[in-house]
Amino acid sequence: MGIEVILVTGATGKTGSATVELLLQRGLRVRALARKQDERSDRLVALGAEVLLGDFHDLASMRSALAGVKRAYFCYPPQGTHLVDATTIFAIAARDAGTETVVNMSQITAREDAPSPLSRQHWQSERVLDWANVGAVHIAATFFVENLFMFGARTIAEQGKLYLPYGEEKHAPVSAADLAAVITAILIDSERHHGNRYVITGPELLSIADMTAELSAALGVGIEYVDLPRESWLEVLEGVQGMTPSLITHLGHVADDHKNGVFHERSDLVQGITGAPPESFGESVGRLMGVFGLKCAAA
Repeated sequence: MGIEVILVTGATGKTGSATVELLLQRGLRVRALARKQDERSDRLVALGAEVLLGDFHDLASMRSALAGVKRAYFCYPPQGTHLVDATTIFAIAARDAGTETVVNMSQITAREDAPSPLSRQHWQSERVLDWANVGAVHIAATFFVENLFMFGARTIAEQGKLYLPYGEEKHAPVSAADLAAVITAILIDSERHHGNRYVITGPELLSIADMTAELSAALGVGIEYVDLPRESWLEVLEGVQGMTPSLITHLGHVADDHKNGVFHERSDLVQGITGAPPESFGESVGRLMGVFGLKCAAA
C-alpha cells in the first residue's frame, strides 16, 4: 500500500487504542501518541506499536510525531480546554510533514452556533483542518455506548437505577469498536474519503428508557431510568473522576441538545465504510457488561 507509518493520537483512549490494534492486525506500522507512560501505553508497546510521548500544544512535539507520516488520526481529549489551539498546531505540523490524510474525531453537536464552547471549537477545528489541505475527514460521532456504562454502571449495580437528563428523545448509540473500524478503514483507503464529514451512529434509534429495558433484560433485574433535571446532573458530574469544569459545562449543553433532537440521526455509514454491520445495542451491552463490572443474567 505504500504506507510507511500511520500516526494515531489519543492512542490510549477508547477509539485510539482500538484503532491501533486494528491497524497492527493488518500488518501496518503504527506510531501511537500518548501523553504519558502508563499501563495503557505499555500495552500498546507489547502489541507492536511505536509509542511516542507528546504534547498537542507543543509544535516541536507534533513535528516529531508527524515526521514521515502520510496518514494520521487526530483525537483531542474532551477534558482539554484548548482544542482549536491544538488543532492548529497539529495542522501546521501535518502540512509541513506532507501528511495526506487526517481523520479527525469531531462530534455530532459540532456547529457554528452550538451553545457548548467545546462543540463550537470542534466546528472551528474542522474548518482549520479543511483549510490546511491535509486531506481531512471528519467523524461526527453520536453518543458512545460506553458512555452509558461510564455514567451508569455504579448506580445500576447499587440502586438498580440509571440517572441521566436526556428526556424521551432518541439517539442511535455507537460503540467505540465500530468507530475504530470506520477510522481504520478510512486510514487504509483514504483518498476517496477526503473532504467528507460523516455522521457515524449505531443501527437503531433508542430512548434511554428503551436502553434501560434492554439492560434490564440482560441483567435479569429491573432497571429504572430516572430523568434528572439538568442542574442535578451537573452536580452529579462534579463527583465523577476525570471531569473538568469545561467538560461538565459541555455535557450540560449536550443534555439540552439531546432533548432538542440534535442527536436524532441514524446512518448506515459503519457498514458503508467498513463493509460490516455495526453492533446492535444489545450486542454492545453483552460485550461491555463485564468490562464495567456488571453480570448478565445468563452468566
